Amino acid sequence: MAAKTTASTTETVAWRPDFDAIANWIKPNTKILDLGCGDGALLKYLQQERSVFGYGVEIDDKNVLSCLQNGINVIQNDLESGLSSFATDSFDYVILSQTLQAMKHTEDILQEMLRVGREGIVSFPNFGHWKNRLQVICGHMPVSESLPYHWYDTPNIHLCTLGDFEELCHQCHANILECRVMSGDHQVTVLPNLMGKLAFYRFERQMK
Repeated sequence: MAAKTTASTTETVAWRPDFDAIANWIKPNTKILDLGCGDGALLKYLQQERSVFGYGVEIDDKNVLSCLQNGINVIQNDLESGLSSFATDSFDYVILSQTLQAMKHTEDILQEMLRVGREGIVSFPNFGHWKNRLQVICGHMPVSESLPYHWYDTPNIHLCTLGDFEELCHQCHANILECRVMSGDHQVTVLPNLMGKLAFYRFERQMK
């Protein structure tokens, strides 16, 4: 069941380059579903910058409470159970921001995003970044700003590179519309799979 708050706030969300990258793909006054929305900061930012109407899906109790305090409509649910409560094409955009790598059923959630939304937006840490590769060559699982956990306490179970994600999109019949790769607040255009830390993809269902 959706938990909705009527509390109003004028607090401004701090600018973040990853939020801005997603906002650049969002048309004003559209309907958004943010999967694994955390404390609702991204949805709040999109409300301020794009005047969107949105719902978040989050399982953690503390994050759900933070969403309510941030004035975000939130549904407490486990993404692994699917999006069966949402009708086909019920949102303009479905966003999965830095959560893909923690999903057990990665292909299933991507297909559900394609069903529920007219477009999907996914961001994830690029395992192919050169610093990650160097740590693997040196015999260790990577620990970095974008992958801050150690191998024994990480929630990340399906790390991937840009090429891996693009192959998954092909298997799921997702048509990639745009890709943006960043390192900090800078966009990477040269050797993105080697130099980029964070990848963003916008996609839609392939036309039959």
